[in-house]
Amino acid sequence: MKKTTNDLPVYAPVQSDETMDPIGHRIQAYSQTQGDKVALIDERGSITWRELLQQVNRIANRLRDAGLETGDCVAGLSENTREYLALYLGTLVAGGCMVPLSGMASAEALTLMIRDCGARFLFVSRKNLDLWREFRDSLDLPAEQMIGLDTMETELSLPEWLGTVSDDATPAAVSLDDAFNIIYSSGTTGTPKGILHDYRFRQRQMVRMARFGLDDHAINLVSTPLYSNTTLVSVLPTLFNGGTLVIMARFDAHRFLELAEQHRVTHAMLVPVQYQRILAVPDFDRFDLSSFELKLCTSAPLRADVIADAMRRWPGNIREVYGLTEGGISTSLDCAAHPDKWDSVGVPTEGAEIRVIDEEGRELPRGEIGEIVGRAISMMRGYVNRPEQTAEMLWTSPEGDVFYRSGDMGRIDEDGFIYILDRRKDMIISGGFNIYAVDLEKILLGHPAVADVAVIGIPSDHWGETPLALVVRKDGSGESEADLLDWANQRLGKTQRLAAVEFRDELPRSTIGKVLKRELRTPYWEAPNP
Repeated sequence: MKKTTNDLPVYAPVQSDETMDPIGHRIQAYSQTQGDKVALIDERGSITWRELLQQVNRIANRLRDAGLETGDCVAGLSENTREYLALYLGTLVAGGCMVPLSGMASAEALTLMIRDCGARFLFVSRKNLDLWREFRDSLDLPAEQMIGLDTMETELSLPEWLGTVSDDATPAAVSLDDAFNIIYSSGTTGTPKGILHDYRFRQRQMVRMARFGLDDHAINLVSTPLYSNTTLVSVLPTLFNGGTLVIMARFDAHRFLELAEQHRVTHAMLVPVQYQRILAVPDFDRFDLSSFELKLCTSAPLRADVIADAMRRWPGNIREVYGLTEGGISTSLDCAAHPDKWDSVGVPTEGAEIRVIDEEGRELPRGEIGEIVGRAISMMRGYVNRPEQTAEMLWTSPEGDVFYRSGDMGRIDEDGFIYILDRRKDMIISGGFNIYAVDLEKILLGHPAVADVAVIGIPSDHWGETPLALVVRKDGSGESEADLLDWANQRLGKTQRLAAVEFRDELPRSTIGKVLKRELRTPYWEAPNP
């Protein structure tokens, strides 16, 4: 992929008075205005803004010297480290498009992603060295364009690659239409799709998120990986505004609390399963978390009972954010202001419009259930090299505006709050009735023995498919599967009743905490071996 953004349509609303303030240019001032302020903290210690920018600018200058042009892609395969953050910023300063890759992806998927975006360079951490060796020979990249982010045994390391390059600030000129980053889907449902964000997307997002306090006073604890848009939504505004990041290479609930107390953390972006694990730490209440101003949550709806527990025991407000990596869908729930709406994901954010449509693409009135579509100030330019899949995501309103389809089923209440019921592909159709797993899961989570649950549809000769509950019990509970089945079905509607309950030790989740329902369903739908 090389400078393709300028040829793609802009679906985001036009803002005629918009000014450009590229992050690669903006952060240069921090070397002078707050050079001695801490920019990054990790397990190795802290580095100042001056030290960070010296590294960032050296990477940028070396990339340009090695032939990187504006819009060229730079791929990174690494856990969260100071070097990886410096690479991310250095790529942007050089005018490149950053492509963060997941170390959880297969060698085959990573090969497809790197080829798909046409990456000019690949940077790999020591932790991912063995994975890289599985696919390096399938790439078209020469050895000198595959660099180790830390000292490595035989391959070119970052210090060796940088050599004596200058740390002078020479940020490349970029426009709102230029590529900022490509985020690839997980690849668990087929060939990964590259979601292309331009500067317009990120610029608007960084400005908007600063209103949540992600500014120069923020101390933001980062515990999710950089290849996830969940992480970037809070990391980029913090850097853009000269705040401080505390980064974890790997999430651990107890260590999170230690770092939060030690560094007087003010903000964190977390996913629902992290809230559950942090609040379940046995000595949670002994930690001083009084510095927290705001905690953000995204990737999946946060359960009302978890919100209640966090609001009671964890200082600072919670804002739930619902959106797509593709953009277009954007809502926010202020949990302190709306305790009666904790089952929702809030209302559309500034500049966003949300509607609900039926199977034929007709808009539905408030209260009716359909697919959620949205239009917002931040909207991707498209899936890389996939115009047909991009087109499938679009819905055009009667007024001629382009909205993005979310794939989520939901409704909008009389006050304008949005409720998510299920993924469209996960909706269970039993005997002609639509069953939304979230409704059944909420009932089961009301039982004192249930720690976690996922409801999926399994084959049924009589109904086509029927709901099955996969339950993780709380430690020490003695209820049987039959006990829970009877208890739940007494509380469910006739068309919702569960066919069975099965116990599991844990539920499979993605690296950002989403339950992998496709993985759960597959064994039930696969044809038996002859």
